Amino acid sequence: MVMESPIPTTQRAPAKGRILDTANELFYEDGIRNVGVDRIIAASAVTKATFYKHYRAKDNLIVEYIQSRHETVRANIEAIIAAAPDPRAALNEFVAAIGAEIAAPGFRGCPFINAAAEFPDAEHPVRKVVTAHREWYVDTLADMLRRVGHPVPGDAADELLLARDGALSGGYAGDSVAATAALGRIAKRVLAEAK
Repeated sequence: MVMESPIPTTQRAPAKGRILDTANELFYEDGIRNVGVDRIIAASAVTKATFYKHYRAKDNLIVEYIQSRHETVRANIEAIIAAAPDPRAALNEFVAAIGAEIAAPGFRGCPFINAAAEFPDAEHPVRKVVTAHREWYVDTLADMLRRVGHPVPGDAADELLLARDGALSGGYAGDSVAATAALGRIAKRVLAEAK
């Protein structure tokens, strides 16, 4: 699935893991700027000293949060590609996974779009992670589309990513069924353009 949570388990200190897991939940549910350090400390059951030992500042936690979200998405898409019998099937599974994400309880839109909206400065470290994530996403989609014989895989990848963005935004702010159906129609048309 392309679900953008939970954060993958990696080798990390238990307290640091609790802080990041808590931030993952609270930042996604309530917005990054709306969640203060004291709330994260209380919800993750750590001391201020422990928080500052691991992160030194909220900005460091924010960057790790968005980077961890990227790693999760990347691992999920790589798993889809590895499990699919061919790139066409992987692209279809990619679309199905987005639909499942939109329909999941607690869905609040795309955490990368949400983060970009909260950090408008393109030079901010959070925006740099978001930009790198989107570039990776387009490259991955273009590679799959190239492998199915699409005549302009880069353009088609841009179109799919924007359709995904629209489905995630529309699925949260509007009609999730209509957003998912529209994404499916666009993906079907893009795949039909392949040889």
